Amino acid sequence: MSLVRENATALYQQIADRLRQEIAAGRFEPSGRLPSEAEIGARFDVSRVTVRLALDDLDKDGLIDRRKGKGTFVAGKQVRHELNVLRSFHETLRRQGLEATMRVTALRMVATPTGLRPLFGKARRDCLLLQRLHLIDAEPIAFGRSYLPVDIGSLTPAEVEQQPTYSVISTLAGAPVIQAKMELGAQIASKELAGSLHTTPGAALLTMERTSYFRDGKCAEHSTFFIKPERYKFVLNGIFSETAS
Repeated sequence: MSLVRENATALYQQIADRLRQEIAAGRFEPSGRLPSEAEIGARFDVSRVTVRLALDDLDKDGLIDRRKGKGTFVAGKQVRHELNVLRSFHETLRRQGLEATMRVTALRMVATPTGLRPLFGKARRDCLLLQRLHLIDAEPIAFGRSYLPVDIGSLTPAEVEQQPTYSVISTLAGAPVIQAKMELGAQIASKELAGSLHTTPGAALLTMERTSYFRDGKCAEHSTFFIKPERYKFVLNGIFSETAS
């Protein structure tokens, strides 16, 4: 795309104006990621110095978020998690066209936590612990910890690296999840969580606790997700009840 090089307006300002218009038009959806400095420079046939001046202009206006080693993103770009639709956490990210990946940090059998024994049944003395870091554009956005009342069998970390939790459950239990209860909250990031999520200890995190069930009413899993709030929002669509006052 050419610029008006005889225009009195500086080249970097013309580039900033073009990018500003494209941001407003949603060109960089759904990831919110802008092209690299080199790509912008090649597009407009200008030096990287000129590109940086244009990005500085957008940065001053609060339109972009520069992340060292990650790239430049539209400020305020958030993932929408619709609570009235039952999907796994990873599937929610993937269906929005995001470059969503997972990194397994734990996959092993553990003693069933005391608080989960009533859900899993007294006979279920051990359960499968599955912990994964969820990333968008290679940046951590959430940490998930799931307990499944099943045996690990021959399951390997490589097999669950990109497999949604509900798919793992269906494979191991031989039955699909048909409903779930979700509770939202907030908590302060511990040193361990902060390290995993690339944030600071004491930073505010969103939390989502999810308990899922099979058709027969038995518990299929219990998960807790710790989510960075900068790029995530929960959405619930309600229908007005005629009996509501």
